[in-house]
Amino acid sequence: MNDNASTFLLVTILVLVVVLLIFGMKYFSAARTARLRIVSEDAYRDLAGRSIKAQEECASVVPAMKGAIAEIESRLLNIEKVLKEVE
Repeated sequence: MNDNASTFLLVTILVLVVVLLIFGMKYFSAARTARLRIVSEDAYRDLAGRSIKAQEECASVVPAMKGAIAEIESRLLNIEKVLKEVE
C-alpha cells in the first residue's frame, strides 16, 4: 500500500510539473511575441520617419529643379530662334 501511495505522489507531482511547464511555455511565448511586435512597430516607426524626411528633402529640391528646367527651356528657345535665323 505504501508503494502505491509513493507512485501516486510521484505521478501527481509529475502532472503538476507538466502543467506548470505548459503554462510557463505559453507565458514565455506570449512575452516573446509581444517583444517582437514592439520591435517591429519601432522599426516601422523608424522607417516612417526616414520616409517623411526623404519626402521633405525631395520637396525642397523640386522648386530648384523647376527653375533649372525653365532656364533650360528658355535657352532651348533661344537656340531654336538662332537656328531658324541661320536657315
